[in-house]
Amino acid sequence: MKPEDLLDLAMKAREKAYVPYSAFSVGAALLTRNGRVFTGSNVENASYGLTVCAERNAIFRAVNEGERAFDMIAVVGSGEGLTFPCGACLQVMSEFSEDLKVIVADQNLQYKMFSLRDLLPQMFSL
Repeated sequence: MKPEDLLDLAMKAREKAYVPYSAFSVGAALLTRNGRVFTGSNVENASYGLTVCAERNAIFRAVNEGERAFDMIAVVGSGEGLTFPCGACLQVMSEFSEDLKVIVADQNLQYKMFSLRDLLPQMFSL
């Protein structure tokens, strides 16, 4: 799958975001090594700590469907600049795929691709 295809799916997922507090919607599309795609959007909560990012929603959906190995994730935000995953999301990604490709994009689908190691060079592991 091409990065642009994954970005289109992330953009569609972004439309389902629940963001009454920040008005900043994010969509993610995760490609597994088996060729399956799982999407997610951010879901906010009045108690901000309970908010869940789009990336983790997509990853948790995949894990709940039995997937544990991922190739690429695309993240699209509603802002003008590139939308990068937060530290918590990067750490969750590293639990499953240390060599994951991470595509970050803006609302116009202008994007850059990074390796997970570029974004989280000191991954925590037990």
